[in-house]
Amino acid sequence: MTQPDAGTGSPDADADARALASTLRLRILRLCLDEGLTNREIAQRLDRHPATVLHHVRTLVARGFLVAEPVRRGTRGAREVPYRATRKSWRTRPGPGQSRILIDTFLEEVALADPAQVQISRLGLRLGAADLEELTTRVHAVLEDFATRPADPDGTPYSVFWALHEDATRRAGR
Repeated sequence: MTQPDAGTGSPDADADARALASTLRLRILRLCLDEGLTNREIAQRLDRHPATVLHHVRTLVARGFLVAEPVRRGTRGAREVPYRATRKSWRTRPGPGQSRILIDTFLEEVALADPAQVQISRLGLRLGAADLEELTTRVHAVLEDFATRPADPDGTPYSVFWALHEDATRRAGR
């Protein structure tokens, strides 16, 4: 979701971080990544009330994380506005507590996946500063490469979650 060199501290950055401080908003962005969806369609996919979803959609639109596509006519002739994710969240530095929101969002989404299709790895390492920098630089380069590639319209949608944290329980003297 974020690049290591993104800036923080400005009123705009703080407002962006607040807009992303919701598992529901992050899930909305993921749903609208490949196709424009109306508020009603988003609410149905998330099993939420449309009014609740509309509040979150408006917040994401106001901050530039979603963009309205051209109006279309629904099945009953009603005017519908589809929304598509702009991918701005990939370049937005997380705010305080954002790590937990990202993890909670991942857990909500992975709970809906077929367990046989979830590929997951966990690795304990002991790295010096140079190796840590190399690891994060290489992983972010791979993620950036795939994030900027055009989507395969016939491809299967996947989500990637990568986390790196200091393992406090393995420190010497504990």
